[in-house]
Amino acid sequence: MTQRRAVEPSGQLSRATAERLSHYLRCAIHHPAGSPLSSSRLASEVGVSDAQVRRDLAALGHLGQRGVGYDPAALAAAIRHTLGTDRGWRAVLVGVGNLARALLRYRGFREQGFEIVGLFDIAAEKIDHDVEGLRVYPVRELIERVGQLKAELGVISVPSEAAQSVADALVRAGVKGLLSFAPTVVRVPANVQVVNVDLAIQFEQLAFLVKHG
Repeated sequence: MTQRRAVEPSGQLSRATAERLSHYLRCAIHHPAGSPLSSSRLASEVGVSDAQVRRDLAALGHLGQRGVGYDPAALAAAIRHTLGTDRGWRAVLVGVGNLARALLRYRGFREQGFEIVGLFDIAAEKIDHDVEGLRVYPVRELIERVGQLKAELGVISVPSEAAQSVADALVRAGVKGLLSFAPTVVRVPANVQVVNVDLAIQFEQLAFLVKHG
């Protein structure tokens, strides 16, 4: 049986490992302070093997004690450093519809160091209005405003037919990463990272699991 590598040949953590680290981080955050967190507990909560947990966390350095476990605060700090969330990230959001409003109301983003600092839309009736305390700017001002807002990330919440043009504008504005909720694939330069969140695909995967579970 082929084992998944925690670290790619380039020395970088694999995307799958990074995703598991996010789950380990949630476990560490909610674990009682001062109480050791075992690899078995992490494995049980995340749904992987004990060996997988140990391989993943070994890539972060010397953490934990054999037979004792991991200090939850130290583990959370190490994971945040590895994921890059031990500092704040500023983002702009394009497409101020119902999904965007729900995202803006979610407090978990700010708790994890992510702050949406600017909103953009093409609809005249939305421009210059405040949504959850943020002013909505016209998309044509995106390139100018992103620099002023010191945003590094962009959130795309527009229909699929507009997603690529929005992605292009965000790239020109200098963002380094895109979180796209548009049900399509956007193309970006190699130096820009994209995470696609297609809710229809998630439902398809859920249906598959229910059917074959």
